[in-house]
Amino acid sequence: MFEDKTLVCRECGAEFVFTASEQQFYADKGFQNEPGRCPACRAARRQANGQNRADRPMFDVVCDGCGRPTQVPFQPRGDRPVYCRECFEKQRASRY
Repeated sequence: MFEDKTLVCRECGAEFVFTASEQQFYADKGFQNEPGRCPACRAARRQANGQNRADRPMFDVVCDGCGRPTQVPFQPRGDRPVYCRECFEKQRASRY
């Protein structure tokens, strides 16, 4: 059904192979566009995006689940409970 395709990276201009298995993965996930960047440029982009998250301001709060001090990446408004990572995961797991 799928055959390997050679694509050109829109960032560095290098050719890369979009394998049949990658095409199957894209189809299974419902992606409609082929990748525009080679694997190296995709990895570099993900790395750069991850560094931007480190610049995000963190806010000190007390967890409403266990009472421990923690930090969250948003400013709490006070109308909803705020949990540490462990309590948040417990709350999320109990929902589903």
